[in-house]
Amino acid sequence: MKQQKTGLYILITYCVMQLSGALFAPLLLIIFNYFGLENARYLASGWWVFLGMGIATAITLLMIRQDKNFIRPLKGKASGLPGAIGWGILGFLMVLYGQTLAANIEIRFFGIEAGSENTSQFMDLGNSVPFVFFSIVLFAPILEELIFRRIIFGTLLPKTNFFVAALVSSLSFAVIHFEFTHILIYAVSGFIFAFIYYKTKRIITSIIAHMLLNGFVVIVQLYNEEIVNFLEKLAELQQ
Repeated sequence: MKQQKTGLYILITYCVMQLSGALFAPLLLIIFNYFGLENARYLASGWWVFLGMGIATAITLLMIRQDKNFIRPLKGKASGLPGAIGWGILGFLMVLYGQTLAANIEIRFFGIEAGSENTSQFMDLGNSVPFVFFSIVLFAPILEELIFRRIIFGTLLPKTNFFVAALVSSLSFAVIHFEFTHILIYAVSGFIFAFIYYKTKRIITSIIAHMLLNGFVVIVQLYNEEIVNFLEKLAELQQ
């Protein structure tokens, strides 16, 4: 019963965080405009992404601290920390491969162009407010894994089976990103996160994989030209 209450409170915190931007971002925009700051709109949105997600993460972790059994609901022996870290790294590589396959399916069969508008928007915010990158790499993986893997997947698993629980949690994960053209990519990622969580019985595993994935995306977006130039020079040396 206590775990159910904790899960409900975390869900409420997450929903409030998602909706709070409609109120607080405009207030920040008024303040930044008053001081005549450039790119006030990006500053307001960026700072609220950081503050909103940071506050929601802090509240969530405090609730988990009061209910230490909350993070280990799956039956069976949980992996040790080294195993969880190893599966987290492997899960990151699995997600990269899965996303590549999903992207190719989108392009070949549905004519959907590569590139995420959601990612582009967050990168634009991060360029104005670098603290946004903390939200992308740290706060988002913690909150999303607790919501979609621990709460949704963990609640459905005992009542259904792995496939159904993973499918529902991964589709929910995809929908919440509001980028329906790339729903397959998000769903594949969510399914793999669910698998490594189920495999190790430790939510830290999918959090690690999720953090590595988001961190990889941020690095590639920030240093795209440098990476391309390096690969071109490397190819020239091998000729």
